[in-house]
Amino acid sequence: MLDDSLKAQLKSYLERVTQPIELIASLDDRPASQEMRELLDEIGQLSDKISVRLDGSDERRPSFSISRVGHDMGVRFAAIPMGHEFTSLVLALLQAGGHPPKIDADVIEQIQSLVPNDGGDFVFETYMSLTCHNCPDVVQALNLMAVLNPRIRHVAIDGDLFQAEVEARQIMAVPMVFLNGQMFHSGRIEVADILAKIDTGAAARDAVKLGSKEAFDMLIVGGGPAGAAAAVYAARKGIRTGVVAERFGGQTLDTMGIENFISVQETQGPKFAAAMEAQVRSYGVDIMNSQRVTAIEPAPAPGGDITVTLANGAALKSRSVVLATGARWRNVNVPGEQEYKNKGVAYCPHCDGPLFKGKRVAVIGGGNSGVEAAIDLAGVVSHVTLIEFADQLKADAVLVNKLKSLANVEIHTSAQTTEITGDGAKVNGLIYKDRASGQAHRVDLEGVFVQIGLVPNTEWLRGTVELSKYGEIIVDAKCATSLPGVYAAGDVTTVPYKQIIVASGEGSKAALSAFDHLIRSPVLQA
Repeated sequence: MLDDSLKAQLKSYLERVTQPIELIASLDDRPASQEMRELLDEIGQLSDKISVRLDGSDERRPSFSISRVGHDMGVRFAAIPMGHEFTSLVLALLQAGGHPPKIDADVIEQIQSLVPNDGGDFVFETYMSLTCHNCPDVVQALNLMAVLNPRIRHVAIDGDLFQAEVEARQIMAVPMVFLNGQMFHSGRIEVADILAKIDTGAAARDAVKLGSKEAFDMLIVGGGPAGAAAAVYAARKGIRTGVVAERFGGQTLDTMGIENFISVQETQGPKFAAAMEAQVRSYGVDIMNSQRVTAIEPAPAPGGDITVTLANGAALKSRSVVLATGARWRNVNVPGEQEYKNKGVAYCPHCDGPLFKGKRVAVIGGGNSGVEAAIDLAGVVSHVTLIEFADQLKADAVLVNKLKSLANVEIHTSAQTTEITGDGAKVNGLIYKDRASGQAHRVDLEGVFVQIGLVPNTEWLRGTVELSKYGEIIVDAKCATSLPGVYAAGDVTTVPYKQIIVASGEGSKAALSAFDHLIRSPVLQA
């Protein structure tokens, strides 16, 4: 299962294990069980602190648990955790073996103090795919919680390995998390967000803690490439800098491959995001993650503090602000899209594509992202129908040529999607109109992937700063907005070309401009 390179790498990691752990497998006669046994045996041979047992009694087979000897740890993989989940396996082994997690002490305390109201356990099930780059964050967060609290149990389930469950629960998007048998969350989620959902007093405690912070010199709203670059440039000026973000990394967390960031030949989005966060933290920046901003109030007088209000009610003060809230996937806005989201309507082909293996899907959008998605999906599904509103595909010629060479792809241009249909539980078709003839056509299928661009995250700013007709923040050459002391950068602005490297440069420029504003502004005495 493991090549020599992986074995050497894993062996070096396992040297950090300080407490004996055991891997208990529940197997059957499927080939996957044999693969799992081989993997566990190889792991057991790499450390004298790891023992392997084959007498597991779990009904879900093949699966295996990871637990410290003498402790009841609820960490289980109903999967052969290779691919993107190999890191999840390594972290689970280390954490179960006593290696301290890289997480704040107050978060550890919060996890350890959780007790279900009904006196039972928090039982989490995460359906994932080994090709999903969003899934490991969810798996790792819940595994860590299970290691820290015996009342929390978690199993990571490979949807491809347990197709019957996927069909029975009608899972058409990953990661999909269930709590005690009920749907809990779909998509990426971090520890802080999980705690906010199950710890009912967390929001109020968080608001008090955040509201007590002293004023910042520069507060960045958003944790994507623009926000991260702004934070680094601000912190290097020696001023008090903070970042408040819903999720640090922004859209890069949903990006499979990054191959055009100068000096980085190739990397993956989550890895890129982690490196950004590490660099920002190295400068001592106060990162307030999993926080949504709802309003911004200008300073009452030149040199005064700008007020940024969070969804939990906390108010942060800062002498300058950089807005870098980015953008999100644009919806096609037709009947059926919202009703069948995560029930056949998806936005990430890398994450959810394997769930449609052997099925028929459509891709809406003929730009680079849409054509790339269609090419990717064509290798997994039985048939791809690409729907493009314009009279020709807008993607790069090399991608269009590749797409047209695929036998199981059908392309419709000058086609307007008018409805996504379903049977009440899941998608069963798509209706589009031929814009030339006006004739309506129906395509029978099981999945629809929407790939039609981005919409800026500025709804909360309407009436506060000047926005373009597309909802983007209007900025000048120095990234200044219509509000004094407030600057903006990245995909949320009118600056063209929504690229990581452009956003990074604009974030740096915004921070430099905000700093120039600070040194030229009076400082009001409290």
